[in-house]
Amino acid sequence: MPDIFDQKQVDVWISEIETLPGQIKKAIENLTDDELDQTYRPEGWTLRQVVHHLPDSHINAYIRFKQAITEDIPTIRPYFEERWAETEEAKNGDIKLSIDLLAGLHQRWVAFLRTLKIEDYQRKYIHPAQNKELTLANMLGMYAWHGKHHLAHITNTITK
Repeated sequence: MPDIFDQKQVDVWISEIETLPGQIKKAIENLTDDELDQTYRPEGWTLRQVVHHLPDSHINAYIRFKQAITEDIPTIRPYFEERWAETEEAKNGDIKLSIDLLAGLHQRWVAFLRTLKIEDYQRKYIHPAQNKELTLANMLGMYAWHGKHHLAHITNTITK
């Protein structure tokens, strides 16, 4: 993600985060359970696991953003996304629950992001697994990309 950014770029990233839940919902709305249970690549997650992963990941992002705004360079707590994806509800659960969670979460996250000033995006947190300080601008861009990345996993799999 670029170190140099402006309000226009931030607005683009926020818009991408805002529209992701609807795009995911549209991409999966007509899929059968068999289609949801296919992997997007050999040895990869199923589409169902990808859908459940998005709110898992983005709720952590939302909390990290809040911590970076309310604390002085906090060290965040990582989580084992691979293990989370292997839980029974992630492998077999109703995707509607995760779609609804993602939609509500993104509404709240976007509302929060739109209250921030451009200089707030220079605030940082420490990710211990990466052993470095990350700016909110970098992370906003990364999470906007993250959503599009997994949307592409879904759409590319269903068009094979």
